[in-house]
Amino acid sequence: MSTLNLFTNVPADSCICSDILKDVTKAVAKIIGKPESSVMILLNSGVPIAFAGSKEPAAYGQLVSIGGLGPDVNGKLSEKISEILQVKLDIASFRCYISFYESPPSFFGFNGSTF
Repeated sequence: MSTLNLFTNVPADSCICSDILKDVTKAVAKIIGKPESSVMILLNSGVPIAFAGSKEPAAYGQLVSIGGLGPDVNGKLSEKISEILQVKLDIASFRCYISFYESPPSFFGFNGSTF
């Protein structure tokens, strides 16, 4: 189970959002080594964000996963997610932060229980 919650100040239409959700889901699943069926991506566009005192395009993400994270994986995830956001939303990679959190299975609810 992996969940990425993305926030950006760039407004995005439904077609762009759909592409980003699809591309990021595939990337997260592949890099972490989990099936796409266990990956959830949330995209919050048009959110007021100031980065370094500027309202230029920026993004922030929080990725929480049960297993699979670590320094090498996190670096690859950061690189790929930033690349997708740069291509799809014109957000420079130096204007994007991503926080990574490893979680024990009992801290995630699913299907009326926990993992």
